[in-house]
Amino acid sequence: MNIVEVLLRSLAAVVIGTLIGSERMRHGRAAGMRTHILVCLGSCMTSMTSMYVANMQGISGDVFRIPAQVVSGIGFLGAGMIILKNNNVITGLTTAAGVWATATIGVALGYGFYIGAVIVTLLFLGTIILFAKFERKRKSAEVIYIEIDDLYKVNAVLSRLREVIPESFTYQIFAPKSEKNGNIGMNIVIDKRIDFEISSLCNIENVAYAIEE
Repeated sequence: MNIVEVLLRSLAAVVIGTLIGSERMRHGRAAGMRTHILVCLGSCMTSMTSMYVANMQGISGDVFRIPAQVVSGIGFLGAGMIILKNNNVITGLTTAAGVWATATIGVALGYGFYIGAVIVTLLFLGTIILFAKFERKRKSAEVIYIEIDDLYKVNAVLSRLREVIPESFTYQIFAPKSEKNGNIGMNIVIDKRIDFEISSLCNIENVAYAIEE
């Protein structure tokens, strides 16, 4: 394996990690672009290292041994993304599965299996995007979490929300997930599914971020 091959495989891992991570980051998930790039690149490196060691003169080894540990060991990283909320709802499963899948794609790139990595990446993104839209339409109500960066601006933000959201909604106020001092969290429960960009709520003054629950 020469330096061109190493560079090509590493760059491919960065590109694919960026594609997957940007989609996850756009939805405000815990594992964003940097996490997916590092996972994919690190997995790619383990495959290349295994091949390098196995091909060294006088050294025999199993080229699948180290990458096999990545596939199983990445579960520890994924476990930290799975959260049980107060209402006994489990979140983060898709994010954890996505990080695991990204690791396997990185392993494939490290071995030079480009066509397999590209096909799985396309299927991965297609599954995430298409099924997210399907699940969104399937739900009878929509819950959006926003975080307000000024405790005293709640009423002003609510007024703007009533102007932006075309349907009636209720809200719940609680401690912010970010745990930042002065911030306040709010769940917006819209009576029925509506078609609008959740990210547009971030344009409202004092709204730090908004994600779909």
